[in-house]
Amino acid sequence: LLDHMAQSFRESGWDVKALFKRMVMSSTYKQASKATPKALATDPQNRLLSHGPQYRRSAEEIRDAALTASGLLTRHVGGPSVKPYQPEGLWKESSSATYTPDKGDKLYRRSMYTYIKRTVPPPSMLTFDATSREVCVVRRERTTTPLQALVLMNDPQYVEAARVLAERTIAEVDGDSQQRIDHIFRTLLTRQPTDQEQGILTKAYKEQLAWFLLRPDEAKAYLSVGEYPRNETLDLPQTAAMTALTQALMNQDEFQVKR
Repeated sequence: LLDHMAQSFRESGWDVKALFKRMVMSSTYKQASKATPKALATDPQNRLLSHGPQYRRSAEEIRDAALTASGLLTRHVGGPSVKPYQPEGLWKESSSATYTPDKGDKLYRRSMYTYIKRTVPPPSMLTFDATSREVCVVRRERTTTPLQALVLMNDPQYVEAARVLAERTIAEVDGDSQQRIDHIFRTLLTRQPTDQEQGILTKAYKEQLAWFLLRPDEAKAYLSVGEYPRNETLDLPQTAAMTALTQALMNQDEFQVKR
């Protein structure tokens, strides 16, 4: 394709305007970038330029997406930097300062407002390839490592977001567990689950529910992560099982991918 366009460009007398016109009037340029199921099936490597690229969201976008899905995101614009959750004692080895997380709505502000200490940047963001801000970079690298799954399964910010989304789903969605699973699936992945996915998720939910029914103390500890108050009117094992399922869906590539 490039050879053909280069030859046409030369034969046109190096007519730049004609070259641009040919590009923007092509069917490839005018088509939607959305990856349809048919395009993914027939052209999974995108060699025919049948759809736009897919790539993982940045560290900030992944955190903001989790907060948005749960309804926790604070949409206030402007103001000073804030200090969300970070591991205890994080700053002790590199400075005499003590990191004290903020309280209330400040914990749920967009990631662009997160306080960055260049010698000790937020570890959860570094795991998702955010920079330390010590040097300027042209673009970020994008990696996929097991540590990223560990962050989504253990960082208080994501555990809390999953719990709040699960609580709100149980409180607001009438019906059985299957309908609630559908709601969480659509909220996080923006599509309907397939029959196979629905079966796997329903089975996983039942397994988690059976596990937490035998361990109410662990369910309570699990749901106590984060500052946002727990809805104590809801069934404890049921909420814990739905939270675990929500966290599993946050670990899916579709949640982390930007199209």
